Amino acid sequence: MRPNDEVVILIIEGGRGDYSSFGEELSQKGYQVTQASSGTAGLELLNGVRPHAVIVDAASLRTSGIRICQSFRMADDSVPIILIIEKGRSLPKNVDANLVLNLPFTIQKLINRLHAYHPTEDKYVLQVGPIELNTHTQLVTCHDRQAKLTPRLVKILQMLMENNGKVVGRDPLFKEIWDTNYTGDTRTLDVHISWLRQVIEEDPRNPKLIRTERGVGYILEV
Repeated sequence: MRPNDEVVILIIEGGRGDYSSFGEELSQKGYQVTQASSGTAGLELLNGVRPHAVIVDAASLRTSGIRICQSFRMADDSVPIILIIEKGRSLPKNVDANLVLNLPFTIQKLINRLHAYHPTEDKYVLQVGPIELNTHTQLVTCHDRQAKLTPRLVKILQMLMENNGKVVGRDPLFKEIWDTNYTGDTRTLDVHISWLRQVIEEDPRNPKLIRTERGVGYILEV
């Protein structure tokens, strides 16, 4: 298990009244904590923070937290969500949270539950031929060279690696990465592919790993 200081937490938390801030306590325990005072503010931080877990302290927000959890699940269906609710509050069984905790409880109990979401290397590392991609650190290693990618480049390379040997169509790739149904101008995709080639190809002008299938899309062949 990695030390706490390598675990990134995004916590949605309001004023706690008689209780101390879970965000502050987790920071004192060594976690990398980013705090937001509302679900909307938290969602705006999600892609930049890339948390290992999201904590929704609904009790401090005077809400059930159901809609906030639903919004985070729609934005990222893989991030673990811990929902904290007031003592005695009941929730439907299909709430979009991996874990629901009823107050009161100690910070140690919360930390114990967070252990399940600490990162492990194999959880985030993809290996295809000479290419190794860590989707959490955003580092790619190929031909003894290493570089850090932007979140969007990580997603493009991950999609190509998961479909190694298969052509990935331009429109599906663009829709998935840019989260849009508009595909009238996909030239920005070509630019991103060019950036990827600069990182992983030995000769970017004569690419051997990421090939263009003209008029169709791209294919990773290793």
